[in-house]
Amino acid sequence: MDSGGCRLNGGGGGGESQGGGGSNSGMITLEDLESFSEDQLSDSGNGSLEEEGESMEDDDRDRLLHYWQDVARGHQVDVPGDMATPIQQLTSNNQGTHTRESVPYTLITRKEKCGDVIYEKRHYEKANWACITVHEDTYEQSICYGFMKIMRYICEQNASGNYLGMTIPIVTIVRTDETRSVLSQAVTVAYYLSTHHQAQPPQPYDPEIIIEEWPATIVYTRAFTGATNEITIINEIRTMAEMLDSPGICLNDSFIVAGYTNPAHANRQNEIWFLERP
Repeated sequence: MDSGGCRLNGGGGGGESQGGGGSNSGMITLEDLESFSEDQLSDSGNGSLEEEGESMEDDDRDRLLHYWQDVARGHQVDVPGDMATPIQQLTSNNQGTHTRESVPYTLITRKEKCGDVIYEKRHYEKANWACITVHEDTYEQSICYGFMKIMRYICEQNASGNYLGMTIPIVTIVRTDETRSVLSQAVTVAYYLSTHHQAQPPQPYDPEIIIEEWPATIVYTRAFTGATNEITIINEIRTMAEMLDSPGICLNDSFIVAGYTNPAHANRQNEIWFLERP
């Protein structure tokens, strides 16, 4: 695994404090689970909860697993049966009192044209992220398999034995050739550890997941909507490069795709991030 490829690289900055904020159509992410309502997840009969509670829980777990398997099949991805429990745990926590924590940042400046935001320049403090680099045939397959491993880590398969909490955005680090026309098969899926776990990140059971401290970084970011796949990502990279006043100050072969909303939404919210050179 290319653990060194996970890190952000950049310098410091300052400005007004702000808070942080998907992927391809049908893609599996944390947000997919939030599309389920209690009615959709529950199909109980008229028996007492004491008698049927365990059966209902098993039924809900099976329904969620089958949903994920159906969605993933369209991307040639297999969701194993042992994902049933993490999927159910994440769904239950998302519907409870847990809230999603945004990755904090400071807004340095914003470029606008005719009232529209062209891009933002932000400063992200150093922070711990859980990263896994996957090398599948397609971007969709890599992000699916990588995210399932991250999910297991979030849902108790870590040294603390606790649910770690949901944060946004979930980001993927993508790499291109020198002409920015082809994406590398190496895709890194990264999860920001919540504030509660930043000081002492629980270690993952999965040896492929690496906890990394990313340095403070300057990011140039532009929002876009819709699906994320090899074609749309390359297009967004090219568009962002044209928008920047000085594209040469950024890394030219590593970029970040940040996803904020349910990929099942017709108007999914994403960002492309360019990283300032250190």
